[in-house]
Amino acid sequence: MTRPAMLLAFAALFAAPLPAFAQDAAAGERAFRTRCASCHSVEPGQNRAGPSLAGVVGRKAGSVEGARYSPALKNSDVTWDAQSLDGFLADPRGTVPGTSMTVRLTDAAQRAAIIAYLSSR
Repeated sequence: MTRPAMLLAFAALFAAPLPAFAQDAAAGERAFRTRCASCHSVEPGQNRAGPSLAGVVGRKAGSVEGARYSPALKNSDVTWDAQSLDGFLADPRGTVPGTSMTVRLTDAAQRAAIIAYLSSR
C-alpha cells in the first residue's frame, strides 16, 4: 500500500465516527428536552430543580455553584464521564445511594444519545 493510500485509510478510520456522534448528539438533544429539561438546563449558571449540565463531562459531581444537591451526591467523589453518567442515568439511586435524583433512563441508546449531547455542551 502506498503512503498516500495508507494516510487516506487512516484518516477514514477517524472520520467515520464523527457523523454518528453528530447524529447521536442531535438525538440526544431531543431526548434531553423530553426527559431532562424540566429539571436541568444546559446553559451555564442556569440551575433549575437540578443543576445546570453545561460542561458536566469532566466536572466533579455536586460542584455547581448555587445548585441544590443531596449530601450523598456532594460527597460521592464522582467525576462525570461517559461511563459514570451512563451508570447514574440508568440507576441514580443504585449508583449514588441517597441522591435526590429519581428519574431513571432504562433505554441504553437514549442514555448514549443524551451523553453525546451533553459532551457537546
